[in-house]
Amino acid sequence: MKNILVPVGSSKNAVSHLQYAVDFAKAFGAKLHVVQIYNIYTKAGTMIKVDHILERESLEFLKSHVAKVDTKGVDVHIKTFKGKLVDTIELVCKSLDIDLILIEPRTNSVREEVYLGKTSGKIIKQTNIPALIVPEGYTYKPIIYILMALKSAIIKKENALNPLMDIKNQFKSIVNLLLVKTPYHNEGDFDIDEKLSAIITNTTYTENATTFQGVLEHYKDNDPDLLCVVRRKRGFFTKLWEKNTILKKDFQSTTLPVLVLSGLK
Repeated sequence: MKNILVPVGSSKNAVSHLQYAVDFAKAFGAKLHVVQIYNIYTKAGTMIKVDHILERESLEFLKSHVAKVDTKGVDVHIKTFKGKLVDTIELVCKSLDIDLILIEPRTNSVREEVYLGKTSGKIIKQTNIPALIVPEGYTYKPIIYILMALKSAIIKKENALNPLMDIKNQFKSIVNLLLVKTPYHNEGDFDIDEKLSAIITNTTYTENATTFQGVLEHYKDNDPDLLCVVRRKRGFFTKLWEKNTILKKDFQSTTLPVLVLSGLK
């Protein structure tokens, strides 16, 4: 893992989140790209040029933001971008060869009952970039136990497991697999290929309406340091994908980092 992206918002947790990102990047010897994305909405007939003003203010904000954390010798790059959130993040990730994006659950929501706010929800829902959701106020610690939840173990996409394998190799993690049989189960879904099998210690089989419900039933028994799930049209976040905002009552692992891999197929 060489390049990690941290989009910065205006949440009260922003400094804590950035410190976690620094600590995480240091463990991998990775570069940390701290970015802020802004957009401009102008009224018809407006003549004032505000691009350079916003860019300057955004850059100054990032400088002061990074100054609030202990960078611990990590190579930190700051950059501002103008554009729509999702499109711009995808372009940035491609141009910087980003391996993982670290996001806050709530970047600007003031509602205490919210787990993923609209901004973070959009990043998870509308992009296909591997992401690590870090709970608010969470302090960095080595990731020893990982619970990976899947409804299908079929892997067709090359490098889909790379973020998980990087984490496992770095921390010598134990990866336990939870295979959830849902109403959408197909023959062969539980056939584990060699690449996945090589990193799994134990496998548990369960039957639930959704992968999400399977995790709620089993994750406390595993007591993991990290939950790993996969983006699918009918996957872990199916119930939660209806809206960008996800409530805490709908997702109880609010003290657990969640690694969201790009689709395996």
